[in-house]
Amino acid sequence: ICFCARTPPVRALLILIGLTSFGSVPFMRLMPIFAGQILHSGARGLGILMGAAGGGALIGALILTTRHDVEGLDVWIAISSATFGLFQVLFAATHHFWLAVAWLVPSGTALMIQMGSTNTLIQSMVPDGLRGRAMSVYSMTIMGTAPIGSLLAGALAHVLHNAPLTVAGSGVLCMIGAIPFALDLPRFRVQETQLLAERLAESAALTALATSPASPRP
Repeated sequence: ICFCARTPPVRALLILIGLTSFGSVPFMRLMPIFAGQILHSGARGLGILMGAAGGGALIGALILTTRHDVEGLDVWIAISSATFGLFQVLFAATHHFWLAVAWLVPSGTALMIQMGSTNTLIQSMVPDGLRGRAMSVYSMTIMGTAPIGSLLAGALAHVLHNAPLTVAGSGVLCMIGAIPFALDLPRFRVQETQLLAERLAESAALTALATSPASPRP
């Protein structure tokens, strides 16, 4: 935890993914309201909506498999966070079923790209001895903010009697969170490069040690 808190790039990645996790929950939890009361598509429509988001996530995972290194992933994270928020707002604003389905596909894609890229960057920057604990913080950030987002989304939708406004507000929150992250990218990139170089040097040293012939006994 101390390493994550003291390392600006890792800290920024965790804050942004926590904010996205907090903001992504409302449209998933409130999806039955959209399917039943707004889009009038019933249980079958709910299944299609959820499937569209899942299909978009699959597309995002396939896009990530085309990556060969971590260069530029920080830019992908900033863009995907803002893109997710944008399509969440568009989804909340539509009253046409198939248009809503269309908005959910890129929304799921952007969310998966952000989560996968954040996971990859954190693991690449963290020392081997701290990697497991750092990923525990990553998992705790995602799973810890989601229930809070669910509670607040349900309460806000109940008070406002307006589920679309709640979802749109969450999307705006994700877009706002991406702005300071994107503005700090030049500073973070210097620190990221240093951390990645340190991890590469450690890996090379361990490889050399493992492949070097054993010293002959006197």
